[in-house]
Amino acid sequence: MNTALLIADMPYQSYIGAEQTLQNARQLINAGAQMVKLEGGREHEACFKILVENNIPICGHLGLQPQSVLAMGGYKVQGKDENSAQNILDDARALERWGVQVLVIECVPALLAKKVSQQIAIPTIGIGAGVDCDGQILVSYDMLGITQNPPKFVKNFLTNGSIKSATNDFIQAVKNQTFPTDKHSY
Repeated sequence: MNTALLIADMPYQSYIGAEQTLQNARQLINAGAQMVKLEGGREHEACFKILVENNIPICGHLGLQPQSVLAMGGYKVQGKDENSAQNILDDARALERWGVQVLVIECVPALLAKKVSQQIAIPTIGIGAGVDCDGQILVSYDMLGITQNPPKFVKNFLTNGSIKSATNDFIQAVKNQTFPTDKHSY
């Protein structure tokens, strides 16, 4: 990896209203972020739109949303029933229509992530969403085997004690499509 895109998560409750969203996103961009990530969909329409209007690049995040995990009933697979799956798909289409440039899809059935990826043109990045997203991501603590009781979609890539090797192994596994497997998917 010679270059990386620095995406900063908008902190919890930092995008409740449009003006607050813009102010907080500008602070992240001014601090060096190249893109900001917001969890949620159509319920944050005004927030997404004001960022696009002000040329702030956005990454969306659908499915399991860690900042709202308690409201979602805990760390559970999202989009398992027809209505919630359709909501995720509708949110993905809306985010693309509003100008979101990248979409993270977390902890959803692999078939739903595949459907979303096929129906929108922007890149999708999966985490616990099967192999058919355009890219994959893992939390570094999970990838390095630090997390106790990790989710099903996690694979420990730290096999020889080197963080650099573990990172390279993850990258190669994604490129070679040997990760994620069905074992790491819902």
